[in-house]
Amino acid sequence: MAVEQPRSGYTLPVFACAGAIAALQHLLQSSQLPQRQSAPNAIQLNLINPDETVNIPIEQIARLSEQSALAITRSDPGDNLDLTRHTPIWSVVQWAKADQSEQITLLGGEGIGRHAKGAAIYAYAEQLLRANLAKQLEATQKIQVTIILPEGERLALRTSNAAFGVVDGLSLLGTSGIAQPLSAPGQLEIYREVLKERAAEYRDLVFCLGENGLDLALKAGIEPNRRLKTANWIGPMLVEAGLLGVRSVLLFGYHGKLVKLAGGIFHTHHHVADGRQEILAACCVEAGLDIQTTQMVLASLTTEAGLGILRNLDLTVGSDWVSRVYGAMAERVDRRSQAYIQTHAERSVQVGSVLFDRQRKIICKSKTGETSLP
Repeated sequence: MAVEQPRSGYTLPVFACAGAIAALQHLLQSSQLPQRQSAPNAIQLNLINPDETVNIPIEQIARLSEQSALAITRSDPGDNLDLTRHTPIWSVVQWAKADQSEQITLLGGEGIGRHAKGAAIYAYAEQLLRANLAKQLEATQKIQVTIILPEGERLALRTSNAAFGVVDGLSLLGTSGIAQPLSAPGQLEIYREVLKERAAEYRDLVFCLGENGLDLALKAGIEPNRRLKTANWIGPMLVEAGLLGVRSVLLFGYHGKLVKLAGGIFHTHHHVADGRQEILAACCVEAGLDIQTTQMVLASLTTEAGLGILRNLDLTVGSDWVSRVYGAMAERVDRRSQAYIQTHAERSVQVGSVLFDRQRKIICKSKTGETSLP
């Protein structure tokens, strides 16, 4: 039976760009024709990556002054569990002074996160905005573009942005204009089809939560076709592996995701369940860490920050708490995963795990995970 493909959507930079084009066009029309112009209900733009032209709906457009205009779009990530769904994106365009060095200056307004180098507007977003806006401008015209996410600061509290050093808002992040629906229910069926193909060829497989895991597993010497992506569907994929008669599964993933399995959470999307710091703190207790440091780990904003506390302690006193705590965590991941498969599939599958950090550095391998690697 054919599996229906989930609907893909677009990333935040695409909506920010569409709004900026609409605002610029409104500003250009207003300067050329004094009478009121009808606002377009959609804008065409080239996604650059991939190289295709799409239509993006425009919700509202208005002149703010003789020199500036505002357009509002609304995020549509497709069939995906995405916290930015329906969030408004404001794009403000204003004429710049002649002494502005660049033809197009990009600014992050309220709700756009900040990092050490300024606004969290990354390479793809910048390329997309500059390429599409430049087509609308004459050589002598210069503009300033400000992107605002009115709900950005609130939504950022539900992300791991702080682990990347981004504060006070969301990032205009991504390398493509297409938002792949990795969390959509239809995607699970596609993953299951891939799993069936791999299980017919191999008895020992490697589950990677995302692209980083796929890349690191390859660099670790894992045969390419043994790897498959699970995204957040780890539980259903483990059960399916058991039903298909897979002998062993090696879990290769970011510790901020795999830590959830140590607490019995087998769908790792943050919309479903969290408890990461609580589980990490429980592993600290199991490893025998003192209560004061454990409380600091529990109070940390992210698991990456909690890992940082343990690393700083090891560096200061010459201890090995990272190894001990994450060793306890990895063994919990293995045990809970094996028990999950046994409960839901009534099959015995050996599970090992490899956990890495934001810098793609391996933190820990479980005993089974160590033996599963080439």
